[in-house]
Amino acid sequence: MHTQRMAVSVSVLALLTLAACGTEPGSGSGGDGGDTVQSDVPVTGVAWSVDSLTVDGKKTEAPEGSRLEFDPKGRAKVGFGCNHISADARVEGDRITFGKPVSTQMACDEKTEKAEKAALAAMDGEVTAKLSGEKLTLTTEGGDTFALSEEKPADLAGTRWAVTTLLSGETATSVPADLPKDRVPHLTFGEDGTVHGNSGCNSFRGKAEVKGSTITFGPPAGTRKMCPEAEMETERAVLAALDGPATYTIKGSTLTVTSKDGKGVGATATPATTAGTQEHG
Repeated sequence: MHTQRMAVSVSVLALLTLAACGTEPGSGSGGDGGDTVQSDVPVTGVAWSVDSLTVDGKKTEAPEGSRLEFDPKGRAKVGFGCNHISADARVEGDRITFGKPVSTQMACDEKTEKAEKAALAAMDGEVTAKLSGEKLTLTTEGGDTFALSEEKPADLAGTRWAVTTLLSGETATSVPADLPKDRVPHLTFGEDGTVHGNSGCNSFRGKAEVKGSTITFGPPAGTRKMCPEAEMETERAVLAALDGPATYTIKGSTLTVTSKDGKGVGATATPATTAGTQEHG
């Protein structure tokens, strides 16, 4: 049986204007004209954990691991563990203007679907951003709100990373949601320059030397079982990303690993209590 996976294209035609609005102060005399610089709320490049959404007066608690990110290209991306939702996002002072959001169309559990519908409703039009310490609140003109918290980056080593996304150039594809629990690909990096985990069918172990923002993967050794095609397809994609030198970034609890040919994976830090389960399944 084939598992459908909906691909999300990461827009390269994103809005380019993220500059501060207002007027630059003049360098000459006569500086009492009220010239000011209104800086943008610093939301870009930060991993925001979604705490809750309130739409039409109804508050929805976000599933654990939900997050929102504004990238430097003017794109907002939000995920609740199932579909990928994205929209153009222009930041001007304390106002953020969303373009019409788009989403993949995978079936999700009831709680996740509820959160996704609330997000699609809130991410449409202009919102006001209010930053208070590590808390960010986005409020629509109609009073709907996103409650967010800044995520601190997880440690690369010692964290169990569950692979959620397969990357190929500018296309991101979700890992099939119906994979058996012991076949969900995951990675754990060691302080000794190693990596081990499961690639979608087989368990593996190999070298992973970290220097700066680069990880150099050595040839992996592991089991050689055959699995259904959906699992083998996932495994091939994961192993293609973990081959030779690759760059990595960590934003909050999200890890992205991308090789030179554009193959890569996106992964999410999982609770330490699951780190030892199904490691060799």
